[in-house]
Amino acid sequence: MTNRGLLAGRRALVTGAARGIGLAIARAFHGDGARVALSDIDGGAAVTAAADLGSRARGYALDVTDAGATERVFKEAAQWMGGLDLVAANAGISTMNAVRDLTEEEWDANMAVNAKGVFLTNREAVRHFLAAGIEGVIVNTASLAAKIGAPYLAHYAASKFAVVGFTQSLAREVSASGIRVNAVCPGYVRTSMQEREIAWEGRLRGMTPAAVLDEYIAATPLGRLEEPDDVASIAVFLASDLSRFLTGESINASGGVLMD
Repeated sequence: MTNRGLLAGRRALVTGAARGIGLAIARAFHGDGARVALSDIDGGAAVTAAADLGSRARGYALDVTDAGATERVFKEAAQWMGGLDLVAANAGISTMNAVRDLTEEEWDANMAVNAKGVFLTNREAVRHFLAAGIEGVIVNTASLAAKIGAPYLAHYAASKFAVVGFTQSLAREVSASGIRVNAVCPGYVRTSMQEREIAWEGRLRGMTPAAVLDEYIAATPLGRLEEPDDVASIAVFLASDLSRFLTGESINASGGVLMD
């Protein structure tokens, strides 16, 4: 992405940043001038991705469901960057299953990463912002499934609906301190996670993956799959002063799949 300097001097931490949407967000933040701590449960991949970006990036291993690890990584990243004023809580997982066959393990795993992980990440961000007296910014990755349910994704949708509710509540709670909290809701994004979902959905519905993919594109008014960079552009907007009067919003970035 072209460096417009929208985030010059900012110090950002991105979770789930080793690949897909998270990596695109980290690259976009870095490209617009921020120093970036890339964290991921795959610490080696996060370190490699950070090395590819250069000296203004550093990688960390982080399981966002672990409160102690989250606290430690935030502290280490803030020490390296000399502070912290921007956090993108992006780490997420998905599985697909009919509710009648859904296991407690699947439910718990989606809730742990997608909902609890956002809570722990946001809590640590707010603690850092308040302690430093910084009017920081949080950008949470929700989903199209945070606005409208879908067959075989009830557990995932529940976890992402939680992200939207949490985002609104936290935004109201910290607004007096100048902290802004928003979310981005991607649609059908071309990632490795989507590749797995297409295969799962095909098996569940008795369709080929290609037919499922065609349905995704047909449902998107702009006529193509979303790319991770499409989401990252919205994240940069929400992180920058261009959105200085937005808080508590969950922005649809779905190519028109959902319009509200």
